[in-house]
Amino acid sequence: MINITLPDGTIKEVEKGTSAMDVAKEISEGLARNVLACEVNGEVWDANRPLNTDCSLTLLTWQNAKGKETMWHSSAHLMAEALETIYPNIKLAIGPAIENGFYYDIDLGEETISSSDFPKIEKMMLELARQKNEFIRKEISKKEAQKYFEEKNDEYKLELIEGLEDGNITFYSQGQFTDLCRGPHIPNTSFIKAAKLLNIAGAYWRGDENNKQLTRIYGITFPKQKELTEYLELLEQAKLRDHRKLGKELELFAFSQKVGQGLPLWLPKGAALRERLENFLKVAQKKAGYEQVITPHIGSKELYVCSGHYQKYGADSFQPIQTPAEGEEFLLKPMNCPHHCEIYKTKPRSYKDLPIRFAEFGTVYRYEQSGELHGLSRVRAFTQDDAHIFCTQDQVKEEFIKVIDLVLYIFKTLSFEDFTAQISLRDKNKPEKYIGTDENWDKAENAILEATKEKDIKTIIEYGEAAFYGPKLDFMVKDALGRSWQLGTIQVDYNLPDRFELEYTGSDNKQHRPVMIHRAPFGSMERFISVLLEHCAGNFPLWLTPDQVIILPISEKFHDYAQKVLNILNNYDIRGLIDERAEKAGRKIRDAEVSKTPYIIIVGEREENEESITIRKHGGQDLGSMKVNDFVQIINTEINNLIGFNN
Repeated sequence: MINITLPDGTIKEVEKGTSAMDVAKEISEGLARNVLACEVNGEVWDANRPLNTDCSLTLLTWQNAKGKETMWHSSAHLMAEALETIYPNIKLAIGPAIENGFYYDIDLGEETISSSDFPKIEKMMLELARQKNEFIRKEISKKEAQKYFEEKNDEYKLELIEGLEDGNITFYSQGQFTDLCRGPHIPNTSFIKAAKLLNIAGAYWRGDENNKQLTRIYGITFPKQKELTEYLELLEQAKLRDHRKLGKELELFAFSQKVGQGLPLWLPKGAALRERLENFLKVAQKKAGYEQVITPHIGSKELYVCSGHYQKYGADSFQPIQTPAEGEEFLLKPMNCPHHCEIYKTKPRSYKDLPIRFAEFGTVYRYEQSGELHGLSRVRAFTQDDAHIFCTQDQVKEEFIKVIDLVLYIFKTLSFEDFTAQISLRDKNKPEKYIGTDENWDKAENAILEATKEKDIKTIIEYGEAAFYGPKLDFMVKDALGRSWQLGTIQVDYNLPDRFELEYTGSDNKQHRPVMIHRAPFGSMERFISVLLEHCAGNFPLWLTPDQVIILPISEKFHDYAQKVLNILNNYDIRGLIDERAEKAGRKIRDAEVSKTPYIIIVGEREENEESITIRKHGGQDLGSMKVNDFVQIINTEINNLIGFNN
């Protein structure tokens, strides 16, 4: 007999060889019908896989993220089976689950597939799904695996097998289809009730542009048709909110092939918006005791050798810049932290000086493959709202909590109300991925766990997701459409102070290492603005929007009065413009609505005579006629209600 511990602490004694599905059936037949997979000691397994030792067990359904992931991984296999049925000469590469759905990379050979072929592939997928074929796991020797795919003439699977250890290779089969796969998978295909193929694209084998380009087909599945319908409606809304589309319409940013891929150009309105975001954070940071610093856009290669970044990322980054001096090499700055370490070292530090908080809106440069670039959300040059806190061990938790408070203030001000904090810890089974001692890692991880517990924020723990130099806390924000985005990040680092030999004089008059906290509440200005733009659909908060008002004179003879009104508003730091086009008022109002300007001011003969203005809010709400000073009060009250930082 073995003991199974369930999430609520209940311990079940069961026969050795019992499966998670057996445990589910014992609890309830209804539960068993919804179990997609299980989590055994933190690892996701097939629900039918036998349990042979004492373990913790979580049953995974469609309501669990890992349950969805398992179903989508199985759906990739189902799509591959459908593709092989329709196109028997194709070759399969890899087919993982992704955040929403799955994809499979395939070598079409002489075949061609376009989006017009999607309906017949979807139909075949559902026909196969209705067969209720079980996903059968089989451990197989390396020699047998190679023989199978040699007979199948599949060089892609053979290359993957080459890198696997004998004794750790598994096949999964459903129906007439077999694939090389670690798993896990859902019990059988009947859980898949609705399928939609979404996109087709090119993808290099193993992500290497020197390899052959394959065809990547994206899809998604659901256990109910209703959920697919709702998802497709969500996609349509997302298209309307696409930050690339809105950025062009609102004249915020642009890209140029001549300038280079992934290098955004900020247009006047976008630059103004960005500047206000920066100033907003600068004010909050100043109150929280941060000092602004500025560092160069390049740094000596030796700086990043010292930090460890060059060894870790150098091969995949922008390559060193050669100077006329022999042997002298510089790198485009990939991160700001090494520079800030050197600023810390400019003079002796005492425990009485700590914590020291250096902040910088520093632009960094990282080479992303062209296929990974996406508007502002994935670029090659981006500005981090970066800061580094140097403190004593005793100050770590307090400083961490202060940073959490700052992040929460930002989210509240910008109406990001639904978020989860992801605690990213190291994978203790893969020590080669990290630098630093176990002792320092334990201290850092415990500080994060204690701080988040004290703040009572919703957290999830992910092992293996830590930075190579320390654990981190990432804020996963849900936007208005329910999509999750990783924005702010906080990281505890005991390692860079060691590598840069940072010191402070303690109360014992001895030298000690400070602890370093990395933090970026926005993450990067580019990514943050892309998420914010889609979240609010271009309807920015009043304090942030490029133009808060637009004044519409009903004819040319009221242009002077419109200018007078604008001058008064400008005196109160209210931003706006005048639409002086020779268009009818109705057309001007429609265009103002499209530009998403929060307030439309209409002036004509009556308004000029009464020294008043007529106000219309974006969306159609009529606020009527009022004095300019009364309108100023409305604006200021609305802004003050949004912004108020309490340190």
